[in-house]
Amino acid sequence: MLAAMPLPPTTTPSGDETPVRGRDDACPGALRLHPADDGSLARIRVPGGLLTARQAEALGRVSEELGDGRLDITSRGNVQVRGLAAGCGAELAARLRAAGLLPSDRHDRVRNIVASPLSGLDGRGHADVVAWVRELDAALCDDSPAGPAGRGELSALSGLSGRFLFALDDGRGDVAALGADVTLIATADGGAVLRCGGPLPGPGVSRPSGTTPPDTAARRARRTDGSDPLGRGAEANTGGAGATSLATDGSMAGGGGLRVRGEDAPRAAAFAAVEFLTRVRESGTRAWRVRELPAEHAVTTGGLAARLAGAGIEAVPVEHTPAPASAAPPAPGSVPGPNGRHALSIALPLGRVSAAQWRLLTTLASRGGADELRMTPWRGVVLPGFAPDDAPGALSELAGAGLVTTPDSPWLGVGACTGRPGCAKSLADVRADAARMVADVTRGRAAGTGRVAAGAADTPDMAGASANTAGAVADPAGTVARTAGAVVDPAGAVAEPARRDADSGHVDTGHVVAGGSPPWPVSGTTSGGGRAGPEPLPVYVSGCERRCGHPGGRWVDALAIGDTGYRVTVRGAGGDTPETDSVDVTAEQLAGAVAAARGTT
Repeated sequence: MLAAMPLPPTTTPSGDETPVRGRDDACPGALRLHPADDGSLARIRVPGGLLTARQAEALGRVSEELGDGRLDITSRGNVQVRGLAAGCGAELAARLRAAGLLPSDRHDRVRNIVASPLSGLDGRGHADVVAWVRELDAALCDDSPAGPAGRGELSALSGLSGRFLFALDDGRGDVAALGADVTLIATADGGAVLRCGGPLPGPGVSRPSGTTPPDTAARRARRTDGSDPLGRGAEANTGGAGATSLATDGSMAGGGGLRVRGEDAPRAAAFAAVEFLTRVRESGTRAWRVRELPAEHAVTTGGLAARLAGAGIEAVPVEHTPAPASAAPPAPGSVPGPNGRHALSIALPLGRVSAAQWRLLTTLASRGGADELRMTPWRGVVLPGFAPDDAPGALSELAGAGLVTTPDSPWLGVGACTGRPGCAKSLADVRADAARMVADVTRGRAAGTGRVAAGAADTPDMAGASANTAGAVADPAGTVARTAGAVVDPAGAVAEPARRDADSGHVDTGHVVAGGSPPWPVSGTTSGGGRAGPEPLPVYVSGCERRCGHPGGRWVDALAIGDTGYRVTVRGAGGDTPETDSVDVTAEQLAGAVAAARGTT
């Protein structure tokens, strides 16, 4: 079977140009509803994706009683409710406050925190970052008056854009790869590395100008007594000349960062955001993200270290952030933990759940004993706390409800924008066409033909498909594709309206990418799922040329060119330029054309 592999983060600027922002962002929230063609939309921030079972139940009731009965999970592990009546804002806010989901009206849209969803559950990573999530969220909502050690400065954080993102990685490398504005990476010594900017640079990235050569940095950071949790010598001082010379002018974009103590990490992340806001004011721009700052106003290690020192937080510059071991998101299935309990990892087809599916998830969250539900940036859910004997039965229930519980599902890695009827600009119901594409693959698997059903190209032998993908196919449009078993409606596709592409300035009326694995094995994979060739590309189905929310890196672009037609192209990371000649196909031929574009025929 294919193991779950990470999808690239959503579109990011190349760094060559600074976007010009003529206004504040229009990102929706729980208090700022976004009008869409299918009613108003609320985006409810859930830091770290962490919900108690009671909070999850409250969200389900909000969706059923005020919205369209479905919930969307976004690429930041937040929740969206669609189909809201225009006058329901006050009641929605009251319900969310009562459930503890709206702790501060002023900070509604700035509580964007992703965290390693399996942290503390599977024995991996260097820290349980759940406590960091709680502390950072409290810092973001801090309205304390001015005082010593930076008190009062955090109140400025209510001015962050609704796009600004924090990532708290427990050291495994999953959310560190998502291109957050501020990233904390737990280290084996109990500390953390603080970064500002995009994802970690790959091998061979040159050292930023103005920083100390590695051998000099190593001498300055050499430990002399083994007692310094920041990895310095006993004579080191973060306010001294050594630290200053290491990072006075160095931008953090080249892979460096600041090492801080674990107990200081959440506050350090919050002050990094304060430093960003200071740079925004100095630049005279309206930058929403760290990477949008002009080069001459970039966040530097020296400037950030000085701010942290003023807040009483010791920080030591590091030349290169250590590369985490893996960037893979949780694969669907049962995840054993060191305490004898199992967590269940579930992916949601196109990121949306019906009311019945959400009730099942919340019921199982209570039954598992942890009374907790974790939403992931890959539009999935993790349910902790199951006894080993109970996990298989729970997974069977979830699979029977149409959710993805095995890593070989053709839903994994498939993305789409909102499309019709939610977006007026879309030329097609892309969610229905994406479901048809997956159904064609599923029928081919169930038949054991080794061919994409209704497609234009052959595919590898897929007869070993899991029961939950061979037995049920979801069609969000209602034109259900029937396969070898039951018919399931996963309630459509997730949408993240009004998210503006940082390069083009286009409003994103909604985008979805489900799970962490590509939908079909590449021709170089082995029968056991091991990689013998390059990773398959993600697939994204778009309703118009804005391609709102498409993945970064290389991807297969399926663009609607009419009610029933698509143009399929492989696009690359450099400016999203086409790498292949496009081919125009009907919706019925989409599965075959996409398979050919991915080299899986």
